[in-house]
Amino acid sequence: MQPIYVEALIDAPIEQVWRATQDPGEHRRWDARFGRIEPVPGSTPARFRYATTVLPGLTVAGWGVHAGERRRPDGTRTSALRFGSDDPRSLIATGAGYWRYLPGPYGVRFLTGYSYAPRWGPLGRLADLAFRPAFGWATAWSFDRLRLWLAHGVPPERARANAIREVTLRAVAVAAAGAAAGAAGRIPATVGLMAAATAAWFLPPHPHTPAARRCRRRPADRLAARPPTLLEEL
Repeated sequence: MQPIYVEALIDAPIEQVWRATQDPGEHRRWDARFGRIEPVPGSTPARFRYATTVLPGLTVAGWGVHAGERRRPDGTRTSALRFGSDDPRSLIATGAGYWRYLPGPYGVRFLTGYSYAPRWGPLGRLADLAFRPAFGWATAWSFDRLRLWLAHGVPPERARANAIREVTLRAVAVAAAGAAAGAAGRIPATVGLMAAATAAWFLPPHPHTPAARRCRRRPADRLAARPPTLLEEL
């Protein structure tokens, strides 16, 4: 199974990026993959519980275990964790991943690599063909929402509202264009609708609207591609 990789360049101090990603209260504000993140008091190693809405009316719960962190003299940091769910309705059974923080002249390269084992046997592996890309997209969208917050001062809540408004406006524009093409009679309505939908898809998003396309989805160099040795201890 192909691991999920996402990287964003965030023009902010590393301490600010660290705090926004390591603090559960801050984390759940920008990460669309989680509706709730609650640390387990007194747990060693640190544990947390999470809940996420997979579909309308379907919320699944899971757990995470902080597996350690490393801070190196060059300023880079790594945080690793295990995660999973005991809920039989959850496609994810168990998994592991890491966050890496690489400070540089233009900001912090904040990246993640993770993978998981699906449950439900052959049916789960089939469902994962659609779920894994969607999960990767949600990760990238969330990373860009974090970037907008820390680098441009756009709170996660406002960024989400911007995204909803922009998707709505594009959908209305596509429908109006399709209807206009059909009314004109010069081209079939379906052709006009497809042309408008294609234009709406490729139109760049507003600078303050999160977009998964702004994030790198493959490692750019060997440093990013190499899993941290911390994961070998999981």
